[in-house]
Parts: sequence; C-alpha cells; structure tokens
Amino acid sequence: MSDRWKIGAGLALLLALVLAPVWLGRGRRWTPKGLAKPTKGTACILPKAEMRARHMDLLDAWREAVVRTGTRQAWTAAGEPVRMSLTGTCLGCHESKKEFCDRCHGELAVSPGCWSCHLAPKEDR
Repeated sequence: MSDRWKIGAGLALLLALVLAPVWLGRGRRWTPKGLAKPTKGTACILPKAEMRARHMDLLDAWREAVVRTGTRQAWTAAGEPVRMSLTGTCLGCHESKKEFCDRCHGELAVSPGCWSCHLAPKEDR
C-alpha cells in the first residue's frame, strides 16, 4: 500500500510523456521552407492555403472526372477555365517537381501515386 503513490506518479509521468507531442504541437502548422516559387502564371487554381491543405483532394477529383467521365476542364476560384492536368496545368507553373512536389512530400514522408501514371518532368527523370 505504501507504493501506491509511486505507481500513480509513474502513470502520470507516462501519460504526460505520451501526450506531450500533442500539447507542444497544438496550434502550429507545418509550412514548407525554401519551396520553389511558380515561374509562370499569375494565380493558382485555388487560394494558397486551400491548395496546401486540399491539393490531393483536387487532384483525386480531377483524376476521377477525366478517367470516368471524360471531363477535361475545371475552373479556378476566380472563374477562369483550366485544363484538368497535373503535368499540363500544375507543372506548367511549378516547373520543378524536385524543388516543388518532392520537397514537401519528402519532408512529410508522403509518397503520392501521381508518378505511377504521369511521367516526371525531364529534369527529374
């Protein structure tokens, strides 16, 4: 019975260690450092914050639309028409896959499936 406080203190310490990453990281957002800026174009398809958060959903929706229904045109947030194409639209402005796509995906340890179908730009092959 005299060891109850030691067990309680040990459990409290363990709980604090397990939850520390959640407490310390709360409210912080990861932002890419040294990301290559677009070399062409004036505006992205969606606002920057939305593209960072949802670009994978956009590309998945485009893939489904192009492959399943043959739809090949989308609209930007400003209402301008764009072609639904990773290599034609996205990489038309963000020319370097290595300095743009791979930079973030590498830091986040994410392996997108884009390049199983799409050819990487010539500089990255």
